[in-house]
Amino acid sequence: MTSASSDTTPPSDSLNRQNAELAALRQSIDNIDMALVAILAERFRCTQAVGELKARYRMPPADPAREKRQITRLRQLARDAKLDPDFAEKFLNFIISEVIRHHEAIAKQKDTGAGSVSND
Repeated sequence: MTSASSDTTPPSDSLNRQNAELAALRQSIDNIDMALVAILAERFRCTQAVGELKARYRMPPADPAREKRQITRLRQLARDAKLDPDFAEKFLNFIISEVIRHHEAIAKQKDTGAGSVSND
């Protein structure tokens, strides 16, 4: 008769394979996280330029019509990618709020004659 512990404890080679598989998956996640950070940094460089243009021409920091179009577009992209559209919308809303905050800071600095705004 086998003991209960041997039924739930995989043999050593099986455990090694599981650990190797887990490590490989985690490495993939780490690589994706690195790519996400690089892509977000590039996105914020572009939105920084938009903020500077808006400040120069005294345009409002927020563009609700564009934001609505972007949310609709992103929700469809999420559905196509089999990603939860609600999650994608929450993520985009967070990014939009940060972009607007940066644009407001740029406009304020432009009004006071201060230097460039960091994306930090």
